[in-house]
Amino acid sequence: MSFLILVRHGQSAWNLEKRFTGWVDIDLTNKGKLEAERAGCLIKNKNIIIDYYYSSLQRRAKNTLEIIQKVLNNKKIFTKAWQLNERHYGALTGLNKIEMAKKLGEDKVYKLRRSWDIRPEPLDRESPYHPINIETYKKISQDIIPDTESLKDTYERVIPYFKKNISDKLNKNIIIAAHGNSIRALCKHLFNINNKKISKLEIPTGNPLLIKFDNNKKVKE
Repeated sequence: MSFLILVRHGQSAWNLEKRFTGWVDIDLTNKGKLEAERAGCLIKNKNIIIDYYYSSLQRRAKNTLEIIQKVLNNKKIFTKAWQLNERHYGALTGLNKIEMAKKLGEDKVYKLRRSWDIRPEPLDRESPYHPINIETYKKISQDIIPDTESLKDTYERVIPYFKKNISDKLNKNIIIAAHGNSIRALCKHLFNINNKKISKLEIPTGNPLLIKFDNNKKVKE
């Protein structure tokens, strides 16, 4: 038996401000750092020796994983992949979720946030919030950097990366520190959740999801 542990990063500054963050590279709040530390303690209490560590390219996930590693007293170099990044919220990026619900209506904002295949309007490539204008992503070809994404789009980059780079290691213990939507994509794949039900899956910050695998690398019921 082996374990895959999925951890959404601790609270970020824009989580606190209720802003659509997406690919903007926002760091953790003090509360977020404490959430990451608590996640590390919960994992440590399970006495699971971690063999592989992965995070997105975004600092809120990377820093969460570094804090977890410190708690676990494990300094292994971890793999950072842009494919595990949060969903790109397009033109919603940086806007306040509550204000947008008042402006557009709660139903429309809910659909933009949670539906399977609805994308927000594209973000202008001149915007300072666009990934092509953020230093973190300078090594990624602009041709593959999105202007907006649905959850389906996020799934279609997360899952191929997972299958190619992580699936064959599921006989070992793995941690992935990522984001609400990239983890929702992974859960949809691993638990075969349909397109309608995935909209209701909540992924809280800093709360490890421990998934058991049998010797055949299948999710253990």
